[in-house]
Amino acid sequence: MTTLNSLPKIHLHPILLVFIIISFFTGTFMELAILLFIVFFHEMGHLLAARHFKWRIRKVMLWVFGGVMDTEEHGSKPLKEEMYVTCAGPFQHIIIYLGLLIVGTGDILPPPVLELFYYYNTIILLFNLLPIWPLDGGKLLLLFLSSLLPYKKAYYSIIFGSMIASLILLSIQLFAFPFTLSSFFIFIFLFMENRTEWKQRYYAFMRFLLQRYEEESKNNTRRMPIHVKASESLMEVFSYFYRERKHDIHIYDANYKRHALDEAFCLKSFFYDKQVNKSIGEIADHIT
Repeated sequence: MTTLNSLPKIHLHPILLVFIIISFFTGTFMELAILLFIVFFHEMGHLLAARHFKWRIRKVMLWVFGGVMDTEEHGSKPLKEEMYVTCAGPFQHIIIYLGLLIVGTGDILPPPVLELFYYYNTIILLFNLLPIWPLDGGKLLLLFLSSLLPYKKAYYSIIFGSMIASLILLSIQLFAFPFTLSSFFIFIFLFMENRTEWKQRYYAFMRFLLQRYEEESKNNTRRMPIHVKASESLMEVFSYFYRERKHDIHIYDANYKRHALDEAFCLKSFFYDKQVNKSIGEIADHIT
């Protein structure tokens, strides 16, 4: 297990290993080395920001035009904190631009190498800002949507929308532009990442709820009532939960009788009392 005082392991994605092999045979190792440097510098921005906030990080995975910091903290930290960590990666590209300006005035690097740095730094920055999960643009879009919508709806929408966007971009690349192996692999990778995330969406949402239950007193200071039917299950009620809100749950049954429960009691009923199959109305009747 990675501790706060240890650096997480850095892994190379299999697709990246394929590109390294290809670069040796095509004579493009210099271009790949520049890409790797920029991607690594980008991910170090995320990593340093996450460590500043004491996030638990398992590993960092590098691939061709970006990387993924493997952490379970997404969805459980304050929105501003997650936004800071997410923006720390793109901010690194600004530092690279400044570094290139300094290097360019001193003739330290040959002009062709300098041009490659500028080109790939811009491409990687723009690519990572695409609104597709798990790119930084997709994470920022999720943060924005989860400030307006229930977390489950925002999260599911981003993952499903990212799969569709990946397929659309792949189709455009195949039929509207000259075929390039790198673009093909990248869009396939994005689709597969979101497909895996979609398969695990239930567990990701459960992690969100469990974190909320264990740290109920934190980050949920703003109160927001939600109105549900007595016949709805606890999981259906949880699907209405917003980030950084503390909910008063108002329950209505067929006889228009009204009950009100605090979300902490509902979470306790689900995780501690194991009343996972009971409706919210049954939970309320049990205490009245």
